[in-house]
Amino acid sequence: MRVVIADDDAVVVESLRIVLDAQPDIEVVGCGTDGADAARLAAEAAPDVVLLDIQMPGVDGLAAAEQILAAPRPPRVVFLTTFSDDEYIVRALSLGAAGYLIKQDVAGVAPALRAVMAGRSVLEGEVLERAVALGAGGAAGTSDATAERPDLATIFPQLTDREREVVALIAEGLDNREVAAAAYMGEGTVRNHISSILAKLHLRNRTQIAVVYWRALR
Repeated sequence: MRVVIADDDAVVVESLRIVLDAQPDIEVVGCGTDGADAARLAAEAAPDVVLLDIQMPGVDGLAAAEQILAAPRPPRVVFLTTFSDDEYIVRALSLGAAGYLIKQDVAGVAPALRAVMAGRSVLEGEVLERAVALGAGGAAGTSDATAERPDLATIFPQLTDREREVVALIAEGLDNREVAAAAYMGEGTVRNHISSILAKLHLRNRTQIAVVYWRALR
């Protein structure tokens, strides 16, 4: 995995470079201090992943991501930042970012990048909860929430109608008891549907179900 790092904090850049270069499957192929550097390195170094801060002088991370992801065969973009503002999360995911991580434990970045390379979206802790809430809130705020839902039969053709119904309710933030009440089924049946959904979609937990749904709304 070829990685480019862009962050205006030299200590963060060096720490990430050391940790990632020590991994047998990761090579840091470029480091920059702003979005302009990130866009240039993305074009010149042919990385698989660009790891970006959001707030940087000059060209910020969001503007850089927009430029990077507009390329014909763009690398994956993962944000690593101290900012978990709702506006940043929405803009990052709407641009097509593959991940949004909060700067906490540098050692956790490499596993996150591997997950991204495996085709999974990586949203960390609070960011995941807020992304799901933002997505559910957007649908709930309309006069006809069902009209705002994506065509689940197209997005999840492998699921049954009842399983798609459970997916939509989970994405709206309902727990198992609330899903059971809304869909007129027992909690045991809900649990069985969730197990089936996870197996069919190759997901690990119900929060990932909500994220898949939320991203479909974008």
